[in-house]
Amino acid sequence: MHNVFIINFNPLYEILDEIKENLSFKIIKFENEEEFKKNLDLDIIDYLVISKTGHKLLLNENITGKNILDFNDLPLSLKKLLEVINIKLIKLKFDQQSKIIIRDYELNLNSKFFSKGNLNLRLTEKEIEIILYLNNTKIKHDVADLQKNIWGYSANMETHTVETHIYRLRKKISDLFKDETFILSHKNGYFID
Repeated sequence: MHNVFIINFNPLYEILDEIKENLSFKIIKFENEEEFKKNLDLDIIDYLVISKTGHKLLLNENITGKNILDFNDLPLSLKKLLEVINIKLIKLKFDQQSKIIIRDYELNLNSKFFSKGNLNLRLTEKEIEIILYLNNTKIKHDVADLQKNIWGYSANMETHTVETHIYRLRKKISDLFKDETFILSHKNGYFID
């Protein structure tokens, strides 16, 4: 769920708080910019800041213009305001999915390209899921774990789906990038180092 931080804008917060059950985002209120900057969790990447003086927040290097809605042109209808917020959140999500760095590769979830330098490899949805899952935790994932969490199969189901997909994905990466070590296997399972 997206986070929308409202800074020094109590009337807007009160309106959105009244309808929060119907919103597609979570609202969090801060009294002023100092409180916001002090409490900003830099691990949160999916956020939007609404402030009457949003341009001042750009002084903080951790906040980009993409993450700010500066409302100097009020009043807006509530419907229009929610539309503007939702459009901004969709654009942020698109931007975040455009560049996921894994080792020295770039994964673009929007175009489904896996890239290194000027070489591009188109991946399937399942291949992307495998890479993201293996990269998400730096542990080794056995076949039963991958069957359950990628395919939704029961652990005791006899199938070679995992091994086949991993083999084909490794081959595609090896053929184009000449990288034999992107997805490694160990007696305890598969992993990305």
